[in-house]
Amino acid sequence: MGVIVGVASAPQPQERRVALVPELVKKYEALGAKVVMAAGAARRAHWADEAFPGVEIVPEPAEVFRRAQLVLCVQPPLDEELALMPEGSVLVGALQPWASRERVELLLERRITAFALELLPRISRAQSMDILSSQATVAGYEAALIAADHSPKFFPMLTYAAGTIRPAKVLVIGAGVAGLQAIATARRLGAAVEAYDVRPETREQVESLGAKFLDTGVRAVGEGGYARELTEEEKAIQAEKLGKAVGQADALITTASIPGRPAPRIITAEMIARMRPGAVVVDLAAETGGNVEGTVPGEKTWVGEVLLIGPTFVPSRMPVHASEMFSKNVFNFVSLFLREGSLALAWDDEVLAGTCMTHAGELKSERVRQWLGL
Repeated sequence: MGVIVGVASAPQPQERRVALVPELVKKYEALGAKVVMAAGAARRAHWADEAFPGVEIVPEPAEVFRRAQLVLCVQPPLDEELALMPEGSVLVGALQPWASRERVELLLERRITAFALELLPRISRAQSMDILSSQATVAGYEAALIAADHSPKFFPMLTYAAGTIRPAKVLVIGAGVAGLQAIATARRLGAAVEAYDVRPETREQVESLGAKFLDTGVRAVGEGGYARELTEEEKAIQAEKLGKAVGQADALITTASIPGRPAPRIITAEMIARMRPGAVVVDLAAETGGNVEGTVPGEKTWVGEVLLIGPTFVPSRMPVHASEMFSKNVFNFVSLFLREGSLALAWDDEVLAGTCMTHAGELKSERVRQWLGL
């Protein structure tokens, strides 16, 4: 009998994605795995149980955790679910390794091998497994649509019998994957787009999408391609230049984040007060504290005559394609060690070693140790 791969729905009702889509079932079977899924686990992503031929559907998520030797997840399982997993079993997915000391300690106690895909080394070989990039693509796309949907202005330039409507001005903060997708989508909708990032090397990418790069003179290149936290002096310089650009924007989209840390506060209440009446702000960093002063996660808030939106579970707004992208990332990672029906963990593989959070009761990630003070 091969390895049992388990898939259960995420514990949060707002999470609509799933870690397995029907087209991948045969690929897991080709690796010698038997797939077990909780009834209705993919329903929120618009797949019925019948869409998964060959998968054993069990009535309760608890049975998945009790039986599976390898569990796939889009959100960290509940502690009571982790407690059901057999010792020595493997957990793969988005585990928010910086979020819970108690969860990590439970993984250690249960001797579970946990691969947090947020820890995936940022090397070319691992790009096909990168859930952060794939899901940021979805989030950036959705952010532009949210802004366009709530804006009282057309995004594109329009000509009608009595004249011409000028395109809306959109400012995007952060030119990572989410920011670049927000830029591309806003441009496709016809908006005039300006973008800002503290990493100067992003200028070329921004301009290649047809947007204008806002240069404040602040440079903050950090480890692993992410931006580092700014000094107080740099923040003051940034705020002065950004304030003017924010005041001219009809829509502002913020996407800046630092893994394992609260989102950097970039946009102040004073900047928001300078925006035009009816302007829209979409803060993609709402779940980790927000880039914008006044952001309320999951809420729409009027600050004067400016609408401030703090969306959460953004990739779940597009659960079909987000699930396809996520599940393919997971499969590509799992295929590194699932072969001929058995789990073969090769710790000399830098992708496996770099992504591992816990194994055999030992904390393997120095980054997690630092984040949680373990």
